Formats: sequence, C-alpha cells, structure tokens
Amino acid sequence: MFVDKVKIYIKGGDGGNGMVAFRREPYVPDGGPAGGDGGKGGDLIFRVDEGLRTLVDFRYKKHFRAAGGEHGRSKNQHGAKGENMIVRVPPGTVVTNIDTGEVIADLIYNGDQKIIAKGGRGGRGNTRFANARHKAPDIAEKGEPGEELDIELELKLLADVGLVGFPSVGKSTLLSVVSAAKPKIAEYHFTTITPNIGVVRVGDEDSFVMADLPGLIEGAHEGVGLGHQFLKHIERTRVIVHVVDMAALEGRDPFKDYMQINAELALYNAKIIERPQLIVANKMDMPEAFDNLQQFKQSLTEEYQQSGKETEDIKIYEISALTRQGLELLLRDISDMLKDLPNILLYDDIGESEDHKTYRATPEEILFTIRKENETFVVESERLEKLVIMTDFNREDSVTRFARILKGVGVDDALRKAGAKEGDTIRISEMEFDFVD
Repeated sequence: MFVDKVKIYIKGGDGGNGMVAFRREPYVPDGGPAGGDGGKGGDLIFRVDEGLRTLVDFRYKKHFRAAGGEHGRSKNQHGAKGENMIVRVPPGTVVTNIDTGEVIADLIYNGDQKIIAKGGRGGRGNTRFANARHKAPDIAEKGEPGEELDIELELKLLADVGLVGFPSVGKSTLLSVVSAAKPKIAEYHFTTITPNIGVVRVGDEDSFVMADLPGLIEGAHEGVGLGHQFLKHIERTRVIVHVVDMAALEGRDPFKDYMQINAELALYNAKIIERPQLIVANKMDMPEAFDNLQQFKQSLTEEYQQSGKETEDIKIYEISALTRQGLELLLRDISDMLKDLPNILLYDDIGESEDHKTYRATPEEILFTIRKENETFVVESERLEKLVIMTDFNREDSVTRFARILKGVGVDDALRKAGAKEGDTIRISEMEFDFVD
C-alpha cells in the first residue's frame, strides 16, 4: 500500500516536577532547602530511514508521545531526563503544522533528523529559590508541559528520473523492463494510480532510481483527475522523461499531448519545466509510429522556432518498451546526464511565505491579551498559561510568586484599564481567581 499523506498528533515529554525538601541531618540545625529539580521531558524526533518508502505505518498509529522527565528528589537530587522518542520517516517527508500551515521540517537524506516537539523543562526545586532574604523558600515548580501539535506528513518522492505522460502511453511497461519493479499494467486509463519506483542499473557500476508516476490529464494543476497527487512527486525528480505514444493508438495527437503535459507542469510550478527533460517516442514498433514521429518533429521544430529556442537542442529517443528497442542508448544517456546534475534538486519550494511569517517576542517580554467573557476577564497568553500549569497553588510562597510575576509583566495594570474591579473574576487557562486591587 502506498500512502503519501497522513495527519497525526505528537507530544514532547512533560518535564518532571521540582521538589520542596529541607535538610534533616544530625548536627545540622536549621537545615536549608534541599529539593532537586525535575528532569527535562524527552524530545520527539523525526529521523529519515532510507529503508522506508511510504507513510503506511502512520495509518495505524496516529499518536506519539515522548517520555516525561523524572521528578526531583530530596538531598538536591535532580530527576533524570525523559528518553527521546525517535520516529522513523521515509526520505522526502515534509512535516507541516496543521494549525499554522508552517513547514516544520523537510527531511531528505538518510539520517537527517529534526526535533518536531520539544520536551518540557523540568520544574525547579526549592533550592533554586533560596536567596539572602528568603533562606527557606516553600516553592517548587511543576514540570513544563511538552510541546504538542497536530501535524501533517506529506511524502514527496525522491527519484532521479520521473516518467511523465498521458495515461496508457507505456510508462509502466518501460519501468517494468528496465528495472525489477512490477507495476500493474492493463489496457485502460489510470492503471497506475500510485507511484511505482524501480532501480535501473546501467553497466556494472552505474544505477539510478526511476519513478513511474500516474498519468496526467488536462486540468491536473487544479487537482483534476489525480492532479496534485501526481504533480507533487515530480517536484523532486532530477530528470523528466516525457513518454509520448507515437503510435497514437487511441486517435490522440502526440504533439498536442506533449504540449499539454508541459503546460500542466508549468501551471503547477513554473520551475519544474526548467528541469532537464528527455522526449521518448514510445511504441515505435507499430506501423503508424514512423509517420507520426515525422509530423511530431516538424511541429516541435516550428514551436522551437516561434519561441526562439535552438532546434539543435531537440533530441528524441525512439523506443519500444515492449520489444526493448532503443532502451540501451536511452538509459546510458540518462545515466551520463545524472552525473552532471546536483544530487537533489530543490527549487525553493519550502520556505516562509508572506502568509506564514513567524514573529517572536524577545525573551524577557511576555505578551498577553485581555477580553471580557460575560462577567469574567480572560487573560490569554501562552507564557502565562504555562506559568499557571507550573505553579503549585497549594503552597503560599508559590501563590505569592505567581502574583508578583503577573504584576511585574503588567497584567494588573492592564486589568484595571480593562475595567476590572475588586472581587471580579479573572481567568487564566483553567484557573479562576478574584481580582484584588
């Protein structure tokens, strides 16, 4: 089963809680604080494994959570860090945040890895809060929650050569005879509905990866037919082999088919059409093919002359995938061409767009908004919501620290300006408290 797009939920490990503890040893009067820090939560990491070819494993497991950090202990013993979780993905996997549309990672080469969800920081034990004025603090933080998000994984195949062309032009037959791949072949359109990949060996030392991609139809750039399912896979092929049915067995015009396919590629992504492309005239064993080829060459020459291109650049490979005629020259020239090209062509298709720029506050700045919901003032801020989660409200010192932070970042003043009065209800995350002016 070939699966090239899935949605999953991931979460980094939660940080361990810090501990409130004091030294209780013989001959040590008034022992000071001795609570250890919690351990950091494990990170959730995606790593490329070249042995994987599809995302099928994610069809059956859609939730991934890294291990949490251990809690701090007495005698200033810190909790152990949570173990990282490694999730294996195939080469060519693009990871996107579903909520923001931001591309988090574009994983290409074997061994590439990226932290997708960071583990939470471990909470600090009370030893960390001791100072000259407060020598025995009754404060410890809870662990910070790990990052969690819904993501989409999309596989864009990494193949050296991509076979393009209308349905039933012979792409699957070509792949089957030049490699060990066994694509489904039949006499009807869209026999190939998922990409097939094969390794083509040329001589004793050279080889390359060829992908037989589903056939295009008019309007594919808008998603018609297999549309985008096909086109996204062509983005990363280094050489495009354009297969044309020169026998025109179904009454089609080979030249119009050729022009239509290139038009669809250009409309989807103009940079794709700049990719090195070879024209392969297939089914040359059929009697009608020779005359059609002469007409194809004439039409192509006229098209080149009108667009100002050099006609010397035209090279058409005459083959019959069925009888294997002309395949040796085609494969040898593809192999030679690949040696002069970069390992992988990425045409800047991944990056920040104007719609998805990320703005971050400076480390010392805590941004928040205040809105009124019925009679309750709601304070919204990612940083303050984390502070709520990490505060132990059962300890008076922790409550005092929490109130001091809110005042320091300007929440108190902002609430007054918003109309909050003594006794009004304030809500941050799931916690509600009364406003004290």
